[in-house]
Amino acid sequence: RIEYLSAMVVSALVLYAGLTSLTESIKKIIKPEKVDYSIASLIIIAAAVLVKFFLGKYVKRVGKKVNSSSLVASGADAQNDAFLSASVFASAIIFYFTKVSLEAYVGVVISVFIIKAGIEMMIDTLNDILGRRTDKELSARIKELIKEEDEVRGAYDLIVNNYGPNKNYASVHIEIPDTLTANDIDLLERRLQIKVFKETGVVLTGIGIYSYNTKSDEAAIIRDAVKEKILSHEWAIQVHGFYIDTVNKEMRFDVVLSFDIETSKGLTIINEDIKELYGDYRVLAVPDVDFSD
Repeated sequence: RIEYLSAMVVSALVLYAGLTSLTESIKKIIKPEKVDYSIASLIIIAAAVLVKFFLGKYVKRVGKKVNSSSLVASGADAQNDAFLSASVFASAIIFYFTKVSLEAYVGVVISVFIIKAGIEMMIDTLNDILGRRTDKELSARIKELIKEEDEVRGAYDLIVNNYGPNKNYASVHIEIPDTLTANDIDLLERRLQIKVFKETGVVLTGIGIYSYNTKSDEAAIIRDAVKEKILSHEWAIQVHGFYIDTVNKEMRFDVVLSFDIETSKGLTIINEDIKELYGDYRVLAVPDVDFSD
């Protein structure tokens, strides 16, 4: 994550530059200084504005192209510096022809914009360091690729961890039939890892397994009844990973709960509901978190 730390340093420098400029501008308003601009100094300032602006634009474009937040921040810093120099140039032109000094007042306005940009850059970098919710389009694409496989009925619990620009590692649970062998599952997982990395650049480091019943009509009837009962509660978002052992009288599943209800209370209600329907079954309900869209 050194890339993000570098961007944090640059954003801090931008913020510092804005605060320093604001302080100096206020001092000049309180205690005006005598200014004098020559043609040569105006030409130098104008050249500096152009160089800083186009250099900043180029660095930002390269940063976006290679997905480097520190380069983007450096480019923004250069452009902010160009705007500050442009304000000085504009004030100098006005003073040269009218002898009215507006440099300090214009400097205050520009400084506020620079401070705002520095804060926004710092917040954006902090979000990268602390972690963002997985991009909706990326998570949808990964799940879509996984579910394209004939053996996979569903993809759940996708977690994508970011360790820097273009360094994403993920884990996911897939729902497959209970007839697959260990060798079948191994081949399937390897296909998925290669496929997802090729299409998205995300490395699947772990693939968990949910099995579903394929040999029992009774299991399907029980599953549908239990799901309907659970999802009748507004705070129950999703039920997945459902498997029923009709011989040993056991059912297991994951349930995603909203923040509107405490996990323990939600599980208690669910267990009571199932007990009313199928009291002779042992229930293994695991609370789950909606990690990604």
